[in-house]
Order: sequence, then structure tokens, then C-alpha cells
Amino acid sequence: MEICAHMEIVDANDQHVGTVENVEGDRIKMFEKDALDPKELFLNRSQVAAVDEHKVWLAQKVSAITTRAFLSPEVAEKITDKK
Repeated sequence: MEICAHMEIVDANDQHVGTVENVEGDRIKMFEKDALDPKELFLNRSQVAAVDEHKVWLAQKVSAITTRAFLSPEVAEKITDKK
């Protein structure tokens, strides 16, 4: 199934993470007003475990999604450069 705008994004525990605004290549952009972290609006498609009619299911729990390993490449690079 294809990822579409306005689908709910949930983590592995079915906890709300955000809502899809659009898909840009391998990245899923979330609406800023609804994102778990309004500073980071993108998820990588590789984080998706499944897609059903209404939800995008992520492979990880929220705690893992917000770690450096799961951030967009641009954000991960910024964090690495600060160290």
C-alpha cells in the first residue's frame, strides 16, 4: 500500500508520532503542527514497518525514533559536527 497525505504515523506501540503531509522521495514529511518533534519533520521510509488503509506503522518505539540513528541524514550530520 502506498503512503499518502493525511495518514496517521504511529510507532511500534501504536503511539501517535505525526501525520503525513507528503512524501518526498525516500522521506516522509509530517505536518509541523502535529509532529512529535516540530523541529524534525522528516522520517526516512526505511523506518516504516507497514502501511495499512489509514496508518503508517514505524518499526521502532518513539524513544528509538528520536535518537540520532533514526534522524534524517541532515540532522544526524549536524549532531555529529557539534561533537
